[in-house]
Amino acid sequence: MPKETGDVVIATLGSHSALQIMHGAKREGFKTLLVVRRDRLEFYREFSHLIDYFIEVDEWRELCSSRVTDRLMELNAILVPHGSFIEYVGLDCLLELEVPIFGSRRLMQVESNIREKMSLLREAGIPTPREYSLDEEFPGPVIVKLPGAKGGRGYFIARDRREVLARLGDLVRKGLLEDESEALVQEFIVGTPAYYHFFYSPIMGRLELMGMDIRYESIVDGLRRLPPELAEGLDPSFVVVGNIPLVLRESLLYKVMEYGRRFVEKAREKTPPGAIGPFSLESIIRDDLSIVVFEFSGRIVAGTNLYMNGSPYSTLYWNEPMSMGRRIAREIRLALDTGRLEDIIA
Repeated sequence: MPKETGDVVIATLGSHSALQIMHGAKREGFKTLLVVRRDRLEFYREFSHLIDYFIEVDEWRELCSSRVTDRLMELNAILVPHGSFIEYVGLDCLLELEVPIFGSRRLMQVESNIREKMSLLREAGIPTPREYSLDEEFPGPVIVKLPGAKGGRGYFIARDRREVLARLGDLVRKGLLEDESEALVQEFIVGTPAYYHFFYSPIMGRLELMGMDIRYESIVDGLRRLPPELAEGLDPSFVVVGNIPLVLRESLLYKVMEYGRRFVEKAREKTPPGAIGPFSLESIIRDDLSIVVFEFSGRIVAGTNLYMNGSPYSTLYWNEPMSMGRRIAREIRLALDTGRLEDIIA
């Protein structure tokens, strides 16, 4: 087991939030490694001052090949997972990987199952949207979600059960869905989206609110630019193309933190050891200021890329530039300093 910062290499995939993770690791004195697809290598070499080692692959699933894992183990690498691990590497590979991973594999396993993730939120006492079975009639509108960390791809809004079944059948015929039952049908809640970035530190025993964002999605956000008469009848999609910074009215922060604490406590009970490091609660805020959480992510989310130099919230804890990438590296350093590395890796 490595004992000092210099003995550890922080590694990730060249996607999603990789540059932030590399930048943060460097700020904390670690060497870094990027597993990168060859078609992206030229881009990431522009940031070679942040990246000490590259491992080239043709496809992401090569992460689990002996060639890649042997090199990662040789360098005492700790992998930092992000959304691309779940969606492109595959959960089977992630769970079997012999390389140490920062965070909880079990929590990411729950995240990959849309029904398990919603069950965990409900059991934590966090308000969630109503869910509907495909066997029942339901009032519209509803939003229909597909499994996996697809960044909203394939999600759609429907008015009634008949429309839901027709569109899911079309997705199955196109090979985008194995079976209609994989989809989740949720009440569509009208309000303002808000995505909260949390960090739970097992080393410090502390939950930190690191930032928040709003996702910018195509084409649902683009429809706002059209007059209502032109937008009518156009089908919105929810593919995430970027993120917008958000500062919440302070009177809502206590509620956000309470939901974060409930999540940490329930995750520890249901998926031990529970939340380790970054996670996100993803919500809609109604006009009565109630907060409804419709998803969670059990690892770093791309919205944290807004705060490479820290957010208004991370400043309150650290009084120095603290991105989520750097906070991960800081936790690894604190674990090494206290001989508790096993408490933060899986």
